[in-house]
Amino acid sequence: MDRFEYEITRHDAKNFSQVVYFCSADGDCGMEEVPREEPNALAEMLNERGRQGWELVQLLFGRDGLMACWKRRVESR
Repeated sequence: MDRFEYEITRHDAKNFSQVVYFCSADGDCGMEEVPREEPNALAEMLNERGRQGWELVQLLFGRDGLMACWKRRVESR
């Protein structure tokens, strides 16, 4: 039977201030205002964790940043 360990990491909004949809005060959301470097920074974070054997389970976005939920297989003993 496979066994897993889990980890949750927090990432400050200063690095990902607009990587998620940009929403106006009226509630209109779009990707037009997402700076080009922010998706690249997110991809680098995902790739780095992937190289360490972690698989992304979910990303949670909020006003103060994002949380990433990860899992990886643990060797059976």
